[in-house]
Amino acid sequence: MLILSRKLNEKIMIGDDISISIIEIRGDQVKIGVDAPKSVKVFRREVFDAIMEENRAAAESSATLPEVNLGLE
Repeated sequence: MLILSRKLNEKIMIGDDISISIIEIRGDQVKIGVDAPKSVKVFRREVFDAIMEENRAAAESSATLPEVNLGLE
């Protein structure tokens, strides 16, 4: 893991087209801005984890769906 120190209004570049800006520092919280192409999905970690868990649960439930008899035979 790369650890960097930044001050208010300073940026971090990721590749050529993603920048992270320090917008505000208040107490123990830091507000950051992410500027990235629309094709790059940016999530807070807890949101990303929830999405991944929902995807896992959906994949498991679709694999174990019971057979339904529609009486068409």
